[in-house]
Amino acid sequence: MRKLWNDMDRPLFITCMIFFLFGTLNIVTSSSSEAIKYHVSIYSYFMKQIFFLILGLIATFFIITRSTKKWRGWAILAYGGVVFLLFYLSVSGVSHRGATNWIDLGFFSIQPSELAKPVLIVCLALMFDYYYNDLKSIDNKIRYNVLLKIFVLGIVPMLFVFLEKDLGSMTIILGIFAGMFLFSPILLKDKIKIFWISIILVVVVALTLVFGGGKLLTQAQLSRLTSWFNPCSKYETTGYQVCNAFIAFNNGGLNGLGVGNSQQKYSYIPEAHTDSVFAIIVEEYGLIFVTLIFLVYIFILHRILKISSEAVSIRGRYMALGVAIYLFVHLLINLGGLFGVMPLTGVPLPFLSYGGSFAVSMLIALAIVQRVNIENKRAKIKISK
Repeated sequence: MRKLWNDMDRPLFITCMIFFLFGTLNIVTSSSSEAIKYHVSIYSYFMKQIFFLILGLIATFFIITRSTKKWRGWAILAYGGVVFLLFYLSVSGVSHRGATNWIDLGFFSIQPSELAKPVLIVCLALMFDYYYNDLKSIDNKIRYNVLLKIFVLGIVPMLFVFLEKDLGSMTIILGIFAGMFLFSPILLKDKIKIFWISIILVVVVALTLVFGGGKLLTQAQLSRLTSWFNPCSKYETTGYQVCNAFIAFNNGGLNGLGVGNSQQKYSYIPEAHTDSVFAIIVEEYGLIFVTLIFLVYIFILHRILKISSEAVSIRGRYMALGVAIYLFVHLLINLGGLFGVMPLTGVPLPFLSYGGSFAVSMLIALAIVQRVNIENKRAKIKISK
């Protein structure tokens, strides 16, 4: 344990744990309205989050104690399990705000699409590592065979999440795949070809659905995509949530209203403890404190990218890079939606939002980064950059 601790990126680990602690404590106040609404204890959501964080820490210990050289079998098993659960939900799942993306287990629910994100990162990184020479081959047949495998690996979970009508999670998975693909060892000419093939496939599928009488997006998804511009002009309909987030930002000012004194969390912002939690934090803590939160996010991304750049293996480099992309895309989509600069698609904010599956997913992703850092410190031979 002492050796593991010495080889971990301790500034990153400590910062993330403090961030998780702040987010979990903040759930008590941000979820109070929801607790009253459903007649449960004010600490109900807090206790559930603690439960999932403990599960995530158990998974963290499992991950950091095993070499990435031995992850291939586990990755195949995890990918198969996640795809099976996504397939099951696309056929029959618990509907929540129009999306059938939850498996109800009684005391809590799980969201397989969240677990699909770190699993996809690991699988792509292992493929880039295993097929590195093939991706650089001058033989088109060898390269295209590997590219097809990579393409199918990424498209399958996206397809099932789309069928679940979970546009937010599908966008995140697409962002992870696109980011890792962009920075992958795949030849530039092959990247350009796959880009245009993907565009053509999307257009063909969209036209087939439209002219075949089907719907590409649900009415709820369309309303979110079309209401983000000037949301307060549509306050009574589709712009309600974002406009109330603006009001929360304005209420907070520089110093905030004080912990627990948010006004917007009481019936104005739906589920204020999940994808809109940032608005409640701004209202209660103010702009000065929120600036510190942004600096912490920047610090975490910097440390992860540093670990990626110092990786001693191809798989390590892309695992850490994938986690950085994962974190960045979540920040971009969540905050972009609340700030009204892009459509609000309902994705959680890293470290701060309530969500058991998301908390476990984040801890797994951060554990992957720590394992890469451990191998970086213990390696005697560095890979060429």
